[in-house]
Amino acid sequence: MPKQFCLGLTMRKIPATMATQHPDHASIPYWHDKALIKTQDEAEEAYLSFSELNIPEYKWDWEGKLVDEAVLERLFGKYFSFFKTKPLGVETFLTFRLPNPKVETEFRMGRAFMNLASAASIAKHFNLPTPPLFEVILPMTETPEEILAIQVAFQEMHNLKHPMYRLEHILTNLRIIPLFEQVSTIMRADAILKKYLEMYKKEFKKLPPYMRPYVARSDPALNSGMVATVLAIKIALSRFRKLEEKLKIPLFPIIGAAALPFRGGITPDNVEDFANEYKGIRTTTIQSAFRYDYKKTQVKKAVEKLEELFPKQKALIISSAEKRKLQKIIHVFENCYQQTIEKFAPLINKIALDLPKRRERVQHIGLFGYSRGVGKIRLPRAISFTAALYSIGIPPELIGTGRGIAYVRKNQFLPLLEKYYVNLRSDHKRAGGFLNKENLMDLSKTIPEAKNILQDVKEIENYLGIEFKPTTKEQKKHLILSTKIYKKFKKNDSIEKLIEQAAILRKSLG
Repeated sequence: MPKQFCLGLTMRKIPATMATQHPDHASIPYWHDKALIKTQDEAEEAYLSFSELNIPEYKWDWEGKLVDEAVLERLFGKYFSFFKTKPLGVETFLTFRLPNPKVETEFRMGRAFMNLASAASIAKHFNLPTPPLFEVILPMTETPEEILAIQVAFQEMHNLKHPMYRLEHILTNLRIIPLFEQVSTIMRADAILKKYLEMYKKEFKKLPPYMRPYVARSDPALNSGMVATVLAIKIALSRFRKLEEKLKIPLFPIIGAAALPFRGGITPDNVEDFANEYKGIRTTTIQSAFRYDYKKTQVKKAVEKLEELFPKQKALIISSAEKRKLQKIIHVFENCYQQTIEKFAPLINKIALDLPKRRERVQHIGLFGYSRGVGKIRLPRAISFTAALYSIGIPPELIGTGRGIAYVRKNQFLPLLEKYYVNLRSDHKRAGGFLNKENLMDLSKTIPEAKNILQDVKEIENYLGIEFKPTTKEQKKHLILSTKIYKKFKKNDSIEKLIEQAAILRKSLG
């Protein structure tokens, strides 16, 4: 069962697992008749995540996608007996990811606010514990001011009085989960939290009982590469632990991890390795590929194992001297990755157009937009980015990594890198099994920067002491498919069905 801690007169559970609506599954969900999950299917999905997979928390996403705003009425109306036994806000948790007003400027925030406030009154009407929803995720958090601004804005909206609103003012202080999505922001997340807590105390005359800082794993990898992201998260976890001890406020970090190594590398097969890698994490996302591309019994056992493992672990403390060295390593890996990937943007964007659809999304403003010369580079969302590259046999885990490893070996930083990236070898062995060297060599004729990836491959193979080639039945089939995809892509033929077949083999779309 999830851990409990005292919160006034109630006991607040902190789940180890949070199901999400990330559209990264390749196969048809066990409860559905097609791979596409429409907006109207997601309330059912949330219920099944709670009741069948035993995942205590479900992220209800208002950012960048269509959303069913009647979710509470649907859940309570259809599954009242379940939520009477396992009430929302007590045993199960529906956590909204809000749109960030910096990016989505329409009225979605106000609609989400009204949904949160009315949920409390709805629960009271049904004689269920209230408020059922009290915690929200703020994406793309970069400053303490924007965290507090959400709370103040919610209070102002909630204090509006009109007979038609029928708000009973039950949810008096909305709790915010700040989501940090860039390497540079992740490394200073503790400073943002510290300043926010000072501002919170000034505003509300007290401190919150706990916080759940949330570090992204996909978007920072897309922007800065996988190794830089992993190391940045380790620095953040160390600093969260120090901040918790200093301020005496419980911190329960969340990580946004997915199935393929580039996006976190968590699958039902390797939850113990994942927990060992991210000591200090208290909750991980369980995205669609984890839930639907593996056997249901295996998923349930893995969820149970995570609920057992996470509460027992503490983050490693990184010394100041180690932190300075890690920041230097991060800078090298990040540069090697970025200077290569920006040249692949047109190719990636074009392949992404043929990816099979898994959720009903609206257009999303990506994070990848660093200046390089004139203009900005734009890439698709991390799932599409990862899927596009895997589909042609170029796992993004390898990009920039080989040159980074050559640097750390030359400068005697390898023991430090391996200390704080525990699964460095296994992650790259897993990704390397899906490499298509012939495709990569052919690409180097038209995209000169592909030669940098060939160098990366050579350096990683040298480090691991192996040659990348498919070893499993699935990897061998994947190699054949990635060759077909690349050939058809060059002819401008449709590749959607082949992309889906390859994704099923690797048990994740992207």
